[in-house]
Amino acid sequence: MSRARQPPLVTGISPNEGISWTKVTIRGENLGTGPTDLIGLTICGHNCLLTAEWMSASKIVCRVGQAKNDKGDIIVTTKSGGKGTSTVSFKLLKPEKIGILDQSAVWVDEMNYYDMRTDRNKGIPPLSLRPANPLGIEIDKGRFPQKDLESLFPGMSADFTSENFSAAWYLIENHSTTSFDQLKTAVVNLKKQANKKNEGSLAYVKGGLSTFFEAQDALSAIHQKLEADGTEKVEGSMTQKLENVLNRASNTADTLFQEVLGRKDKADSTRNALNVLQRFKFLFNLPLNIERNIQKGDYDVVINDYEKAKSLFGKTEVQVFKKYYAEVETRIEALRELLLDKLLETPSTLHDQKRYIRYLSDLHAPGDPAWQCIGAQHQWILQLMHNCKESYVKEQKGNSLLHSPMLDLESDVRPPPIGHLSQTASLKRGSSFQSGRDDAWRYKAPQQVIFVEKLTKLVVSQLPNFWKLWISYVNGSLFSETAEKSGQMERSKKNARQRQNDFKKMIQEVMHSLVKLIRGALLPFSLREGELRQYGGWEMKSELSGQWLTHVIQTVRLSSESLTALEIPNDMLQIIQDLILDLRVRCIIVTLQHTAEDIKRLAEKEDWVVDNEGLTSLPSQFEQCIIHSLQSLKTVLDCKPGEASVFQQQKTQEDVCQLSIGIMQVFIDCLEQLSTKPDGDIDTSHLSVDVSSPDLFGSIHEDSSLSSEQRLLIALSNCRYLERHTFLNIAEHFEKHGFQGVDKITQVSMESLKELDQRLFEMYIEFKADPIVGSLEPGIYAGYFDWKDCLVPTGVRNYLKEALVNIIAVHAEVFTISKDLVPRVMSRVVEAVSEELSRLMQCVSSFSKNGALQAKLEICALRDTVAIYLTPESKSSFKQALEALPQLSSGTDRKLLEELLNKFKSSMHLQLTCFQASSSAMMKT
Repeated sequence: MSRARQPPLVTGISPNEGISWTKVTIRGENLGTGPTDLIGLTICGHNCLLTAEWMSASKIVCRVGQAKNDKGDIIVTTKSGGKGTSTVSFKLLKPEKIGILDQSAVWVDEMNYYDMRTDRNKGIPPLSLRPANPLGIEIDKGRFPQKDLESLFPGMSADFTSENFSAAWYLIENHSTTSFDQLKTAVVNLKKQANKKNEGSLAYVKGGLSTFFEAQDALSAIHQKLEADGTEKVEGSMTQKLENVLNRASNTADTLFQEVLGRKDKADSTRNALNVLQRFKFLFNLPLNIERNIQKGDYDVVINDYEKAKSLFGKTEVQVFKKYYAEVETRIEALRELLLDKLLETPSTLHDQKRYIRYLSDLHAPGDPAWQCIGAQHQWILQLMHNCKESYVKEQKGNSLLHSPMLDLESDVRPPPIGHLSQTASLKRGSSFQSGRDDAWRYKAPQQVIFVEKLTKLVVSQLPNFWKLWISYVNGSLFSETAEKSGQMERSKKNARQRQNDFKKMIQEVMHSLVKLIRGALLPFSLREGELRQYGGWEMKSELSGQWLTHVIQTVRLSSESLTALEIPNDMLQIIQDLILDLRVRCIIVTLQHTAEDIKRLAEKEDWVVDNEGLTSLPSQFEQCIIHSLQSLKTVLDCKPGEASVFQQQKTQEDVCQLSIGIMQVFIDCLEQLSTKPDGDIDTSHLSVDVSSPDLFGSIHEDSSLSSEQRLLIALSNCRYLERHTFLNIAEHFEKHGFQGVDKITQVSMESLKELDQRLFEMYIEFKADPIVGSLEPGIYAGYFDWKDCLVPTGVRNYLKEALVNIIAVHAEVFTISKDLVPRVMSRVVEAVSEELSRLMQCVSSFSKNGALQAKLEICALRDTVAIYLTPESKSSFKQALEALPQLSSGTDRKLLEELLNKFKSSMHLQLTCFQASSSAMMKT
């Protein structure tokens, strides 16, 4: 598998030579993408990663370590590019020995110089043994490699205090370019130094000769006196005198030098004390320095000083050192408690938590501070969540504030995106509160919605740090900057393996609390009674609308995506997916319920203004209402990654199907109510005339003249359009949005619509056909007409003409509303008239010749007039009516019948135009 990046390449180092701990700048290409990407850096074979400071992908700064080779490559290793190469090398120089009077950038420890003359350590003046420049001429160090000199003079040394001192090596190293004259001057200087040492010794001896001679003379006189006397008395006397003299001399000497010796002892003790204080001032000043550094927050300095003191005095047996070291341990213990308190303090950043954990690890704090911090963070997050719920529940139950609670959230929590609900829902900057108060109150988000916004943002803002702290604990990176890196990392990983289940329970507890708090606010019926007391408490005056539930679903989805990005295992986040599914299902149910309520109120918006097709705006409003409702559910119905379909459960499919059928039924009931409402129940005060619609035949407007029959016709026209267009369009939208059982919804709705259509149609036919049918029998027998005794027919009688006029009136009324309804209505009216006429003819006992001719004239006139509206039933009725009449035998009667029919059609040509087949085409043009 190819790497994502090229291997590192070192192309330069500055400086390119130096001693150990020299600070160098490395330049090159692909030197890493960041500090964590740099995993290896060696110079001359020595690992320099500890001191490396990554600056950029082309620059690294570090210090050279104690290398094994004097010259070697600079190798950089990164996670992204692997092990690199180098085009340059670094030369390591051996450090020069520094004299006690030479300036140096590093501290040179004090030491007792070894006196080779006495073969023991003495505190003699070091200048007498190590002069800085023994030759007394200018030193000009050469450029000879140290390694070459060592090979040239094996076993020798350039140090003139060494037993293996090599003068040649010393001259090559320090005076390789010195002239011969200067070397002769150096010889003279050496001789002068030797003479000065000899003269100094002789002068010291000469200065004490007088005292020596006086003592010698006194001893000689005493010796001569003793020899001259030769007696015991003299001997005893002289001995006593000698003792007295010696005692007096001793006392005088003691008196003379007591004060001097006392001052010397005091000076020696003071000097020794000062030397001890100076040498061990680090320990003596450490307690105070620890206090000061703790106050300044320089915990790194305190830890370094403590490690140094522990290594130097941790096992000391000196009482004074023990006492001071005990003070140090006391302050370090107080520092451990302070750092632990800061670690467990909330809120805190992940950077601070890692820093305090490393401090406590370096201080060898007991227990496991990292796990303690994880536990404290877990409890704090849970407490924040419950406090959030309690504050919003209390605010909901108490007096509401004058402004939206969203304005009181922390600055890092932005208001929810609810601007699409209203253009003036939130207060604009710079405007007075009073100017936006009405809008703010009117479009104020429900407390439950604001609570979910706040709760999810709280979890999303706090859980990442909590999760990253655990990941750092698992991979041991919490201790990557400590001195005992490997040991701490191994212990951390071991502890993490043992506590994986405990941390998983913590995450699950946070997720369960989040989900149950949201359920308590939005879906309280989904919680058990005990859980409802803990996670609920909201006043549910009314359920949230579908719009607010959609907004909540979007909020929870964004939170789930944020948590998924943390690479939290999916099984821990499954409970959130279950919540989202329940919210989506509930949103669909609530939206459909509210849609049914909105459709029920459509009856109030019916203005009875019809267009050219005989339709009002009601079907269009119904279709738009459902389309708008489905569009509002689009984001809810669409499945995000990891989400299941809302229709995967059978119960959800059945509930949505029943609600959809209910919506259709509500509209059908609305149509029936409008069609059958009495005139006095119609409120037209809020309706307006549609001035934009074409006004064919005067267009029926809603006023006091609108009859029940006209309302029925308008409803029938609407039903016809619903059946042929609206319901089919709605079914397509249901299928487009993934609804299940669309065929069942359409079938049930169509059946219900057809039943309503049939009821309304029968009602209208009853209103129109019954009067016409009822007028036939009285018209036939008006003037005591008798089929047995009547005159020769002279034309169609008036009753039939009146019936035709009434049928024409029905035609005109239907045609005015909807041309498409004319054939259906006229056919049923003709059926009723033909059926009644057939019945009347069959009820006649006998016909005279003139009576039969008159009856056949009227039956044929009616049949021929309404021929385009005849149905099998009406044709059968006319046939039965004619069969009930005697047959015309003579051609004269048949001729008379034909003449009378032509006369009737000619005289009523204008009235009968509506019954002609071409009338529809003429009217359309």
